Amino acid sequence: MFNEDSNDDKLRVNLDCLDEVRDKASDKMTKYQWKMAAYYNKRVKLRRLEIGDLVLHKVTLATKDPTQGKLGPTWKGPYKVVHYSRQGSYHLETLDGRKLPRLLNIEHLKKYHQ
Repeated sequence: MFNEDSNDDKLRVNLDCLDEVRDKASDKMTKYQWKMAAYYNKRVKLRRLEIGDLVLHKVTLATKDPTQGKLGPTWKGPYKVVHYSRQGSYHLETLDGRKLPRLLNIEHLKKYHQ
């Protein structure tokens, strides 16, 4: 009923095939990641702002004035875009010419329409 030699042979075959199984799994995972990246990148809409555009800056919990409560403003501004640093990072200044101390990401900005 129980054959120890055949069991050892099957274990040796499984160990010999282990590298191939790992390679197939790695290839399958890489293909899946490429597919997911292509699916995501097909739907991403690139937003760009030009230098001189007026924008509003999103008020986050860290920058929100706690005395205003939940009915306080959710956007600050308008600010003027003065420099484009990296993809999606912008230097801003107020309308009277004072520069903001840090870069802001495009996801925290929206275009201001007068």
